[in-house]
Amino acid sequence: MKKRYVFLFLVYFALVWLFLGCDAFVRKFRRKPKQDFTQKEMILVPEEYPSLFANPEDAYRQYFSFWQAWHMEFINSLKESSSHKKKIFCLNEAIKNLNLLKDLLKLEKQQDLDKYIHKLEELKAELSKDIYTMRVNWYTQRAETIKKEIFVNFSYPKIKGCLK
Repeated sequence: MKKRYVFLFLVYFALVWLFLGCDAFVRKFRRKPKQDFTQKEMILVPEEYPSLFANPEDAYRQYFSFWQAWHMEFINSLKESSSHKKKIFCLNEAIKNLNLLKDLLKLEKQQDLDKYIHKLEELKAELSKDIYTMRVNWYTQRAETIKKEIFVNFSYPKIKGCLK
């Protein structure tokens, strides 16, 4: 029986010594000091990106197709009775692309394009007032008329001589 107690004592002692003597076990239960996390200052370096378009002709064609797509999206949103927010957004994007087109044109053509931009802004103002779009047919007809006039007068074959 004494041998048994000695054996159990040695086993317990070996286990306690093994667990307490193991550095990883002790580290697991020891408190770690709080670290002071200082936020590093971010330094922004300005970068210049090259132009997306190799020449003004490519830029004009691209912006013209963007305008055409947004204008058609606006007309479709009127016909499908989409949300008021979507109609205004589509019209804003069409106007934005026309302004980008205007920057690529000579002064006399810029003034001509300004007339159409002004018409679209008037249409946007009317549409903004009419939240429930009670005059959908009038807006649609007006938008299609403006689209046809811009397409006839400012398509690339007619305007290629007037680019900057």
